[in-house]
Amino acid sequence: MTKNSSNHQSDSLPLLDAAAIKRVEEGVAAASDRTVRNTIKQALTRLEAIKQGHTEHQINGSVRRFVLRSLIHTLFKVRVENLANLPQTPAILAVNHLHHIDPLLLLAELPSHPYYYILGDARTLYNKWWKRFVLCFAGGVIPLARLWKEEVAVMEAAKAGRQDLTELAAAIEQNVPSGSDIQTLRQIDRIVLGILAHGDGMMIFPEGRLGSTEGKLHLPLKRGTVIYALRAGVPIVPVAIIGSYDLYLRKELTIRFGEPLHFSAHTKTTRQDVETTLEILENAIVSLLPSNYQEPKGIKLLRYFLNHILW
Repeated sequence: MTKNSSNHQSDSLPLLDAAAIKRVEEGVAAASDRTVRNTIKQALTRLEAIKQGHTEHQINGSVRRFVLRSLIHTLFKVRVENLANLPQTPAILAVNHLHHIDPLLLLAELPSHPYYYILGDARTLYNKWWKRFVLCFAGGVIPLARLWKEEVAVMEAAKAGRQDLTELAAAIEQNVPSGSDIQTLRQIDRIVLGILAHGDGMMIFPEGRLGSTEGKLHLPLKRGTVIYALRAGVPIVPVAIIGSYDLYLRKELTIRFGEPLHFSAHTKTTRQDVETTLEILENAIVSLLPSNYQEPKGIKLLRYFLNHILW
């Protein structure tokens, strides 16, 4: 299996077509928006208080599940396999990621307890007023401020001589936080470990980005999932979502739960601990994915709308 490497980033940068550049421009606008910045800051402050015994303002888990389930089941046919594998105690769900709808799809099917939180890209979550309204009311989301691959590609292209991208690259460097500074990383660590200690669960997409092919993982997986599990002493449940890459009305989507992976708690994790656990997790997710997925043929109603509503 593929291991983590430090030099894979430049090889996996996306192509800068018109759509990618437009997405970057919209992302920079969101990063520059004072309302978006304040929303992120307030959300993280509330979440960090969980460690001190405070409860984040959140909608009841049963209500959240009912609302999402009603919506999702109106739009799609959902097949859930092996839900009994899900522990009734705190756990981390490690899920492949094909579409922005994936976390909503999962939350529509998960039991209301434990209450599951989601790690998500801050600007994708808060770039529109209605998303901010819904998420501030419902809670349950940990916003990550980070550079997008498209933004890294813009900066690299500008350095390589793309004059048309110079101004945009400068705006990225000035306004978009990398999310990799020690202070931010430690804050996210405190929040995640506080949530797990509080008795709730986490949903994490260890690919760190949207995948581009049904049945395939984007590798290498990010280390955070296994580090949190080892430090908190909670199991990881591998989960496969099948069919969500290309959406249309009444398409069948499958959620497949694997058997929980249990590991001994580690106060401190070594590189070898992390690499070994990450390989076990990668194998577990791959085993749940289809090896010969075939996209259904026929009329695909509302295809464009459903594929873009959450961008």
